[in-house]
Parts: sequence; C-alpha cells; structure tokens
Amino acid sequence: MRSGMLAVDGAELYYEVRGSGPELLLIPGAGGDGGFYQGLAEDLSDAFTVITYDRRGNSRSTGRTEEMMTLTQQASDAKALINELADGKSLVFGNSGGAIIALTLAAQYPEVIRGLIAHEPPAVKVLPETDEWFNFFEKVIARSEEAGAQVAAGEFVQTMRGESDAPWPEDVQQRFFGNVEFLFSKEFADFGRFVPDFDALKAAKFPILLGAGSTDRGAYYARPSLEIAKRVGAPWAEFPGIHMEFLHRPAGFGAALRALATEMQSRIADVPERWTTEG
Repeated sequence: MRSGMLAVDGAELYYEVRGSGPELLLIPGAGGDGGFYQGLAEDLSDAFTVITYDRRGNSRSTGRTEEMMTLTQQASDAKALINELADGKSLVFGNSGGAIIALTLAAQYPEVIRGLIAHEPPAVKVLPETDEWFNFFEKVIARSEEAGAQVAAGEFVQTMRGESDAPWPEDVQQRFFGNVEFLFSKEFADFGRFVPDFDALKAAKFPILLGAGSTDRGAYYARPSLEIAKRVGAPWAEFPGIHMEFLHRPAGFGAALRALATEMQSRIADVPERWTTEG
C-alpha cells in the first residue's frame, strides 16, 4: 500500500492505493473516511488497483471550512483523484453517501468513469413525498442542532439495520466521531436534497449497476436504489449483508463486488494478462 496527499482546489485529499490491474475507486459515505474500505481494498488488491480516500474535510484530509459542502465539489474531488491516480478513467464503487457522490460524478464527469456500482444510495427524495423517510435528512440535521452531533450520530447509526451491533475498528470509529459535526452541519443538507440526473445517467456510455444488501430489504436507504435503477434502465443486484457489510465482513462482500467489477471490466476492455496467466 502507498499513501499520499493530493492537492485539489482548497484542500488536500489523503489517499491510499493498493494492488495492480484495472483501477477501482471506492468512495466513502457518511463520515467520509477511507478506512471503512481498508479490508475490502486489501481483498480486491490482487485483481484491481484499489484507490481509497478520505473525503474533503474529513479525517486525514483537509479542507474543512464554514462553507456548505456541495455534491458538485465532492464529484470534482473524485474526478481529480481519478485523473491523478488512474490515468483519467476508473471503475467506481460508492456506498451510501458515497453512492450519491458516485451518481453525481457519473452525471457531471462521465468521461472519467469506466463503470459505476452504486450501493444503497439513500436518495430519499426519489421516494413518494408521503413516505415517512422523505424528510429524514432534515430531521437528523434538526436533531443534531437540538441535542448535538454526537447524539445525532448515535441515533443515525441506529437507523441502519445491524450497524449498531457490529464493532468498527477503533481508529475508524474515532475519526468518524471527529467528523460528525462537519457531516451534519456542512454535508448532510446536500445529501438530503439529492435527486439523480436521470437523463444523464440514462445516456451514459458506460455500465451502471445499482444494488442493496440482503439484510436491508425495504429499508429507507435501500429502496431508492431500486427506484433509480428502474428510472435509468440499469440492472439492480442484491449484495450480501448489511449497509456496511464490507467493513465487517470484507471477504464476503468483496466476492460479490469482485464478480460485478470483473464483469464490467471484461465488457469494456480486454481482460488484463495477469488474469489469464498462471499464478
């Protein structure tokens, strides 16, 4: 593994690169910490050049300001990483808020994406306005202002099935709780307003796949993936486990992601020689 800092407009992004082969960028969700993907990145590094990073203003990256964070800025940061570390084009995987960023990246900068896998984007604004979760992000922001970010963060995690029962690595947990004030005060609003650019996604020249975990059937953060897939004409797949299954059981989740990413790569480019020779 090699790590570094990439200077972008107004920030430096901490990144890690593992393995070799086709590039695969993993975009983290709420909390913005690339450490969520450490086990998954190691598992996939025998077949892919796996790029992880801390999003702007989070954990080991800089760029925390008083300005509200926009998805356009988040997408621009992801594009800069692809240009610098993947020679301008990459497979992209995003989970949760990272999937929202990935979908924004796909709509605004399609030229840098080789294929996109969006896992459980919590795009609640694609649900009916009468749905009980339609204003969920606004309620979390209000709760953070009322009771504090740490309380809101604990309650937020409780809304995701199984996550509160599964331990996080200590360093990741510490960094996450150091990010929650920034998350709820600066990032959450744009996540909560997100509606995909359906026309841009339908017109994409690269493969797109939406997915959600088997444990999350019917959950507010899983149902939008089905609606988005239907509206852009993309396939949908069920992954194993809970919302951040890759954090707790990276090998099992990685097996599913490996199959999907390999299939995407084989459709759009020659299979790398290292995949065809005896190891």
